[in-house]
Amino acid sequence: MSGILVSVQEYLATSYRPDREFLDGALHERNLGEFEHSFLQSAVIAWFWIRRKEWNVLPLVAQRVQVAPTRFRVPDVTVLRSDQPLEPIITTPPLILIEILSKDDSLRSMRQRVDDYLNFGVQHVWLLDPATRRAYVCNPTGFQEPESGVLTVLGTPIGLVLSELFKQVERAS
Repeated sequence: MSGILVSVQEYLATSYRPDREFLDGALHERNLGEFEHSFLQSAVIAWFWIRRKEWNVLPLVAQRVQVAPTRFRVPDVTVLRSDQPLEPIITTPPLILIEILSKDDSLRSMRQRVDDYLNFGVQHVWLLDPATRRAYVCNPTGFQEPESGVLTVLGTPIGLVLSELFKQVERAS
């Protein structure tokens, strides 16, 4: 169903299973993961969920985010500040957007996705690769692995300890 042309109004009025992204008038299927992707996504949500009050955040799975007037993305994990307005479709940059690589994701498509998030004003975009057990902080010039092994948000207690997170995935595999 990639590339089917629809209007913004039709996109917003239609439920897709699984949800689709809308990019400049065309519907695009998301690469849905297999077990490792799904498990890692669940582990990330759980990590943030059990710390949500301490960190003042709200983690969400597969939440539509309007990154531009005619561009709607559906990140794997969206982390809102607890005081951010709750909307049916997020129109204010979230605190963190996290993507988990699927086997069919390409570098080009992931770079376009990350660029959409950064251009929207998201300050923290993270990319997790369940196959290699690596993670990246994304910025306009590239993808950088955190030297400390922890994905952080400066000025907050937020820290995603990669060794602990990926250990959960290894135990389940």
